Amino acid sequence: MKTSILKYFLALFPATLFLYACQQDELPDPLDTQLERRLRELSPDGSLDYFRLPDSHTELARVPAGIGNPLSPEKIALGRMLFFETGLAEDARHEAGKGTYSCATCHVPSAGFMPGAKQGIADGGVGFGLNGESRGRMNGYGESELDVQGARPLSMLNTAFVTNTTWSGKFGANHANEGTEHAWKEDAEVNELGLDGLESQIIEGTVLHRMRITPGWLDTLGYTDMYDAAFPDFPERERYTRLTTSFALSAYLRSLTTTEAPFQEWVRGEREAMSRQEKAGALVFFTKAGCYRCHKGAAFSSTEFHALGVRDLYESGAFNTGPDDIRNFGRGGFTGLEEDLYKFKVPQLYNMKDSPFYFHGSSRHSLRAVVEYFNAGVPENTRVPQSQISPYFHPLQLTEAEKAALVEFLEHSLYDPNLERFVPDEVLSGNCFPNNDPLSREQLGCE
Repeated sequence: MKTSILKYFLALFPATLFLYACQQDELPDPLDTQLERRLRELSPDGSLDYFRLPDSHTELARVPAGIGNPLSPEKIALGRMLFFETGLAEDARHEAGKGTYSCATCHVPSAGFMPGAKQGIADGGVGFGLNGESRGRMNGYGESELDVQGARPLSMLNTAFVTNTTWSGKFGANHANEGTEHAWKEDAEVNELGLDGLESQIIEGTVLHRMRITPGWLDTLGYTDMYDAAFPDFPERERYTRLTTSFALSAYLRSLTTTEAPFQEWVRGEREAMSRQEKAGALVFFTKAGCYRCHKGAAFSSTEFHALGVRDLYESGAFNTGPDDIRNFGRGGFTGLEEDLYKFKVPQLYNMKDSPFYFHGSSRHSLRAVVEYFNAGVPENTRVPQSQISPYFHPLQLTEAEKAALVEFLEHSLYDPNLERFVPDEVLSGNCFPNNDPLSREQLGCE
């Protein structure tokens, strides 16, 4: 009898061991469990969907649209072409600059839709290099004639979630700008139209960046049919204007969602999309480092303004800027309010490793350096009073392992490797893009 029982258990043991091994293989990674729990705590409705970006190709209805500018495939298609169309640059300051730049000159896809250099140069710029890093001043242009920014241009990725645009948030009639009507002067006067940030800024931007938007010129470039398809409800006399151009460009920019980043895949349930170190870095991001307090939601951005005390762009030797540049004063440069001085809008965080310049003044050159700056929590710009510094900016006491994991999360988990899906094969003018000056054409292989 004892022998039979022993044989029974011996026969059962391999099957039990196999079942146990299978169960062990199926146990979730503790890091996944911790991260999911933390994200649900931070989500307003307890759902991971709060952190999920919509795919503009398959979920266009989920992409936030601007006031008065419902999204459509036709608008996005037109905006995609116009964004890269160097033929629009017909109102350049000098003849040599005509037809040589586009929106994508300063928002290069391979550079995360940011400049590949520390400062974007549109009209008056020459050269491209490999990633936009070789842009310089064109012969014949004085420094004051260059179309440049006094603060580093922000990324265009995930701007569907941005209500008020630029570092100061000055464009857009609603949200953060309710109650700022006293400041709607000069270029911000466009806010009187009641539109959101993207649409408002681009109307002004086509003028600022010396782009010709007239019915005749758009027809010359070959875009009339695309405008007709995108704006059939507009009377013909109102169809080929800066307003409709802004609507098309805004629709395209709203479609730039980084859904192929590993973190986005993880949120959708693909738990192997991130490495264990990346998951550990995500936990640092959402806990000890406190990054989540400012970088919120699916785009890791917010329309909040914080002073971090970083250096300004003029300190790096940039063109046509200096200590008194209004853009050095951040939100306060727009509102004129002392409590807003030196505070800058929180940017989105996807594909930030594509271009090695960070903060409004391009004062850091790696994500590791950015993490080190936040970890130290010591302002470097002596012009910024301590009273203005964000309460979130203080020493974090991160360990070397935590800093390394956080950098891994920022560099890899928040990196969409396929931004080329947003780039057209050609533009209707037939010009080289994103730049069309002789040196750029040579470097881009357009010759």
